[in-house]
Amino acid sequence: MRVVVQNDKNRVVSALAALAAVAAVAVVSGCAGPAGPADVRPAAGQQAHRPAAPDDHAALVAAARRWGLDAVPLRPPAPPAHKPTITARDGFEVDGQQEDDLPPVFTTVPTRKKVVFLTIDDGAEKDPDFLRMMSDLRIPYTAFLSNYLVKDDYGYFRRMQAEGHTLNNHTLTHPYLPGLTYEEQKHEICGMQDIMKRQFGKAPTVFRPPYGNYNGDTLRAAKSCGIKYAPIWDEEVFVDHWEYREWDRSLHPGDIVLTHFRGRDDWDGTMVDDMRRFLNKVTRDGYAVARLEDYL
Repeated sequence: MRVVVQNDKNRVVSALAALAAVAAVAVVSGCAGPAGPADVRPAAGQQAHRPAAPDDHAALVAAARRWGLDAVPLRPPAPPAHKPTITARDGFEVDGQQEDDLPPVFTTVPTRKKVVFLTIDDGAEKDPDFLRMMSDLRIPYTAFLSNYLVKDDYGYFRRMQAEGHTLNNHTLTHPYLPGLTYEEQKHEICGMQDIMKRQFGKAPTVFRPPYGNYNGDTLRAAKSCGIKYAPIWDEEVFVDHWEYREWDRSLHPGDIVLTHFRGRDDWDGTMVDDMRRFLNKVTRDGYAVARLEDYL
């Protein structure tokens, strides 16, 4: 700001005093100019909607050490300003896919960012250490729930939801859907929609068919229940190994990774062990874990 004055020393002193008073008011009121704290942009890779605290990285380093990771997981980029167009994967369409605007079945989200999406199915194991680990490390994930496995402890998944993770539809009883009639499939999907709205406050728009098996009736029934997307997966991680859909046996930008709510009753390890294997690989390969719904 430029103040124009005459040679009158008194007027100069008065102008400077006025400027000092304005600056003092700005400091007290918390105002900041373009370079002030309110406008500091996050470093590359930080999510713009969640600025990091000064000790954020130190906390993540400590969490990675506490949970036995090889390195601190990479932070995902900010969600895309324009969501990618999601279509059915080639060869995964059903008759009437486009004409009837059916929910697309896909294994990868179109993006050039080195991100993958963690999805966890069914809800059998309810490991409190898993919740603590993912909260400490700030890793987003999407849960696909089947009612017969979660109904004994809806509260566990409400805690998950309160951490910002999305709960989606995986049917009432986890059947082989193509073996059912249209009405039976609709009951499995719409029935789970009703339960999720009642227990978690919202009916989701994302659905995963059990075992990744579906037919035209599945997608038509899902659409009638309010479903818009039917993602399956490109890789699956277990506590002791990975499995791949693609011939190159590698991660790709936008891949959807599947695992399950399982523990020592089914695996030679815990969900924490499973997540350690998952996070070590994706971090080593230069990928961050992003939130699937931010891209849909």
